[in-house]
Amino acid sequence: MEEHRVISRKLQHEHLSDSDRKALLKKHTELQPVTDVFGSIKQAQTDLEEVLSLLHSGAKDEDEHLTQLLREEEAQICSNILALRKNLIKALVPVDPLDSSDVVLEVVSGRTTGGDICQQFTREMFDMYQGFACYKNWDFEVLNYSPAEYGGLHHAAVRVAGEKVYRHLKHEGGTHRVQRIPEVGLSSRMQRIHTGTMTVIILPQPVEFDVHIDPKDLRVDTFRSRGPGGQSVNTTDSAVRIVHLPTGITAECQQSRSQLQNRDTAMRVLRAKLYQRTMGKETEQRNTARKQQVGTRSQAERIRTYNFSQDRVTDHRTGYTTRDIKEFLGGGKELEDLILDLLEHAEQEALLEAVEISTCVKGHPAD
Repeated sequence: MEEHRVISRKLQHEHLSDSDRKALLKKHTELQPVTDVFGSIKQAQTDLEEVLSLLHSGAKDEDEHLTQLLREEEAQICSNILALRKNLIKALVPVDPLDSSDVVLEVVSGRTTGGDICQQFTREMFDMYQGFACYKNWDFEVLNYSPAEYGGLHHAAVRVAGEKVYRHLKHEGGTHRVQRIPEVGLSSRMQRIHTGTMTVIILPQPVEFDVHIDPKDLRVDTFRSRGPGGQSVNTTDSAVRIVHLPTGITAECQQSRSQLQNRDTAMRVLRAKLYQRTMGKETEQRNTARKQQVGTRSQAERIRTYNFSQDRVTDHRTGYTTRDIKEFLGGGKELEDLILDLLEHAEQEALLEAVEISTCVKGHPAD
């Protein structure tokens, strides 16, 4: 608030160069949402003090109607203050510039005895995200789909495009665990609860990002697309796999009958993976002693468990639990509620981290 007042005075009274004025205006604009919300909170607190003063001084038993009105106004103002405080947190949290980006989403089957439980779960997760994309009116473009036996899925990659896709999906990346008695496949013969895993990978695709790739660092392989049951769905080598030799990162696409189109798509995915690798290093360097509970964890860590025998989904980062797995895997409101809970916790943690960084910069290390 003090910084906003200082900048406002400078903009009004001081002679500034065009570059300095531009920089101050930019900072002034960034601070405006915070000052607006904080100003509203102060005004609401003033209104609350006035109402409490009237309640404690003027309202007697003989004027029950007035007392009731004041009580209702007190409750309304308190509720408003709580909502404004949540808005203040949102205004204070540093904006993630990637939030509005589209993403490449990959689902990868894990390994366990029998294997089919992981592959079946991976297909269900793929269907869940497809359902969520439909629920959010996002585009869902399949780039690669490698089916497995018994209706399962080894690996799939899709491009999800729409409004603030990365903001909603960025915390889905990680290892998801399933516990169930399999209904089909080799594991189903044992009639006991099996545990399997699959991994979700979320790669942001910013509108503008530049990743330099030297063509000499690439190995391009072509092969025939494969379909369910191992049958060939293409009689030509139209599927493309591109390997970035310095890093070993691989991207492939086999959805189109055009080799050129598949190559372009695979290059888009490869660029996104290389961009994510670069951003991951920068994020690791920026992290302080306090780690965000949500958003900075390794994708190799287990983040969520789907327990079919207890009909329960639990997110281990926040403790959020919901029932009715079948409804949850539909990818509708139940999944969105969990995602919104994750975002709220992430904002609070990001704010705490920002406070700690600010305190350390000022020379007063936080406890």
